[in-house]
Amino acid sequence: MIRLKTVIAISALALMGTTSTTAYAEVTANVAATSNYLWRGQEQTNGDAAISGGIDYVNESGFYAGTWVSNASWADEMTYELDFYAGFGGDINENISYDVGYIYYAYPDAASSADADFSEIYGSLSMGGFSFGASILATSAASGDGSDFSDSLYLTADYGFAIGSNGTEMALHVGHYSGDFIGDDNIIDYGISISKDGFTLGLSDNDIDGSDLKAYVAYSVDFNL
Repeated sequence: MIRLKTVIAISALALMGTTSTTAYAEVTANVAATSNYLWRGQEQTNGDAAISGGIDYVNESGFYAGTWVSNASWADEMTYELDFYAGFGGDINENISYDVGYIYYAYPDAASSADADFSEIYGSLSMGGFSFGASILATSAASGDGSDFSDSLYLTADYGFAIGSNGTEMALHVGHYSGDFIGDDNIIDYGISISKDGFTLGLSDNDIDGSDLKAYVAYSVDFNL
């Protein structure tokens, strides 16, 4: 599923790009459903469907903040994930935009929620249809796993482009995780998706032994509050 964990910043920049000539402050909401919640090529609901929603605030300075929630079940007794994030984005010039921020991933009802929560500092540069990002582990609530600030790094490269003139878009993604935070120090994930009118059909996988190519279909809608 196309998510913020790396994509909220791009959404915020897109909003700024459409309103750069006038001052504004906007609050928006989003609701989505997906047949399989995937994050960095890994299932977060054991292959089951997920319902998610969030609220975002953006103002003319480039500052944005928001929260996002989805069902999740990758740990014992876990039923949902709750994210909080804030950041700042803007244009370097007419061709290049940037975004930096902080995101906290919370799993309040996991059997050991203190061992599941973590946070990252992220940043990205966008040039035309290309976007390049990095997320660095900031904090880990897990006890005894040896994880600390900067102990993991996730690098991404994405490219999106229009197909024809009817609003259909294709997106290509590749990511590389390095570090010891999730038990494997070298993971590559990759995906492709086609989107139109809020619907997305995609394929995603990673190079973890035993991983299979995963397909998903999703629908999302955004609206002003």
